Amino acid sequence: MSTIQTVSGPIDSSELGRTLVHEHVFILNTEHKENYLTDWDEEQQITDAVAKLTELKEIGIDSIMDPTVLGLGRYIPRIKRIAEQIDLNVVVATGLYTYNDVPFQFEYRGPGTLVEMPEPLTEMFVKDITEGIANTGVRAGILKCAIEHQGLTPGVERVMRAVGQAHVQTGAPITVHTNPAAGTGLIAQQVLKEEGVDLSKVIIGHCGDSNDIDYLCKVADNGSMLGMDRFGLDVFNPTGERITTIIELVRRGYVDKITLAHDANCFIDYFSPEHKHAIAPNWNYTHISKDVIPALLDGGVTEADINTILVTNPRRHFE
Repeated sequence: MSTIQTVSGPIDSSELGRTLVHEHVFILNTEHKENYLTDWDEEQQITDAVAKLTELKEIGIDSIMDPTVLGLGRYIPRIKRIAEQIDLNVVVATGLYTYNDVPFQFEYRGPGTLVEMPEPLTEMFVKDITEGIANTGVRAGILKCAIEHQGLTPGVERVMRAVGQAHVQTGAPITVHTNPAAGTGLIAQQVLKEEGVDLSKVIIGHCGDSNDIDYLCKVADNGSMLGMDRFGLDVFNPTGERITTIIELVRRGYVDKITLAHDANCFIDYFSPEHKHAIAPNWNYTHISKDVIPALLDGGVTEADINTILVTNPRRHFE
């Protein structure tokens, strides 16, 4: 057993329960909100989030991991207000989300830059995990980085190595946004391994966008868990094909490498709510519980397998 940091304080890993490993609460850039979302109603949005997360708890999910970091609009005071009103564990992240360059706040500071100094990103990430985020008293429980089809750009590599270094110093597990069509999960594993990361503590995110079983098995055989974590985003891979792929992975003996989520949110400033629903009508927190799990069971996955995927695997990610 291990201690896991949540927004509401530390819990024992045995209390994690059924867990969705990749769900955002808000994806909301503060600069964008303050300048352009003139009709933003903070209280209404918090009320709506409480209702959605309460429903998630009521249908049997006990915890979510929220990998919203710098670059995605992390704002812990809002998340704290929501967590105080729900009976759901929320584990938040530290890290940085970029597909290309580091933000200008770091462009000229760090190893090999204009201001030569130890990597400030590593220091930030470690502080978020060991001391807390922005004087909120909330400690990050996981680390997050990304590598998209652009591949290992200098900025992406710098962030990824800082995440790896923070993992080595703190033991916090890692989740990585990847593009399986470009094979970037394997690149992430190689870089993180070079930094001394225990790959069994890494979830390679968005593996569920792919039905390439050989690729998925390579990622799993390297030690990491597979993030089958975009259920409802049929624009990237239809639900039926995602389910078929999981059934085949279970058949091949990889049930202990599978994790589930939607990559959903209560609010995202990429789209209007109307556009979001039109693009992905099933992209919400309840799709897995209401639709996916019954379909997996119908396909031969057992209740014990579901327990492994939703309870044992996320718990092992921390232990």
